[in-house]
Amino acid sequence: MTKISLIGAGSVVFARRLLQDIVCVPELSDSTVSLMDTDSERLGLMSKFANKLVRDTGTNINVETTTERREALHGSDYVLTTIRVGDSYERDIGIPLKYGVDQSVGDTIGPGGVFKALRTAPVLIDICEDIADVAPDANLLNYTNPMAIACWAIAEATDVPTIGLCHSVQHTTADLANYVGVSKERVKGWVAGINHLAWFLRFEVDGQDAYPKLIEAMQNPEIFSQDTVRFEVMKQFGYFVTESTRHMSEYTPYFRTNEQTIEDFNLDQIRQDLQRRTVRVDDHYGQLLEDANTDRRLTAERSDEYACQIIEAMESDRPTVINGNVPNEGLIDNLLNLSSVEVPILIDQLGFHPMAVGELPGQLAALSRSNQAVQQMAVNAILDGDKEAAFHAIALDPLTSAVLSLGEIREMFDEMWSAHGAELAAYS
Repeated sequence: MTKISLIGAGSVVFARRLLQDIVCVPELSDSTVSLMDTDSERLGLMSKFANKLVRDTGTNINVETTTERREALHGSDYVLTTIRVGDSYERDIGIPLKYGVDQSVGDTIGPGGVFKALRTAPVLIDICEDIADVAPDANLLNYTNPMAIACWAIAEATDVPTIGLCHSVQHTTADLANYVGVSKERVKGWVAGINHLAWFLRFEVDGQDAYPKLIEAMQNPEIFSQDTVRFEVMKQFGYFVTESTRHMSEYTPYFRTNEQTIEDFNLDQIRQDLQRRTVRVDDHYGQLLEDANTDRRLTAERSDEYACQIIEAMESDRPTVINGNVPNEGLIDNLLNLSSVEVPILIDQLGFHPMAVGELPGQLAALSRSNQAVQQMAVNAILDGDKEAAFHAIALDPLTSAVLSLGEIREMFDEMWSAHGAELAAYS
């Protein structure tokens, strides 16, 4: 019997999707799903929803609920992590914005992403140590950001088989299909790079190169306005990137350095970001609350998330190919060795089989390496407990270094560090 543990089950969006995916897979109909979160209220709600979903869909899935991590992990075959550790809009976004570093999300690189990594990666490593102790045969499927830094640190510090998962490729595939006016099912891509900065090296519709159609579509101002940064990057660098315009704008020095450019590319979103995120989360929470308590029969449809596709492929031996984040061991020749890269991966009953991509086009590799410099220093900070390496990570950030002097970066860094109080006591 398969055991699937979800660490961070209070995630009202992801946990719900995962549960709906699981009940749709016949091979998992007698599995155990262990829900774990430190927030007992959210955990209780998710447990109520899960048990109703299982009853209404007629499966034999056993739902366990606990606030004890090792209890949830014990005997697991698959562990999914979707955790938040001390996230704070005011610290991660607000302080940098005061200094002129206008992040959009702040969860990948940049000041916000680095500090998120300092808080989060040690917890993920602790989880891996528990996995090695109480679930030595388990595979870790990590959804927690900052993905590249976290997965790189996990690979350096532990031996737990890990894939970092995102939904950028699936969502971008749908976007591209829409831009060229075809159904998503007709679109194929060969995608590789790093998380949130991976590239459609091939983009095909019905087996034919569709980049000419995309370039033509981009000339339509209405279409260009929907994805300004990604289309501009494609125009200048030759390839379409997987992450959204809003995200992509903060990974480079080109788009968020002054008000005029922000206006030109329709990026004036940061001012409304906190409110927007709060409303979105509240909406999802409200829907979950309604579904958990409704008298109507719940149904389930498969999402396009990779986690359950991986589990299904390994449990049924129906191989599948996904895009995931794994150590760069001969996969992309012109990115840093052993860094975390996002590549196609064959999944079957024998496990994970990442596919070698060779070299990225030079300009794509160079842009990716500017992000990897930040990731590498952040990983060094995490593994060595080195506060100064954390500063160097932020000093090397493309957006931050385009806006601030080194002295200003130091001042911002010190303020962000102080705002964390004792949370970063392990670093010196």
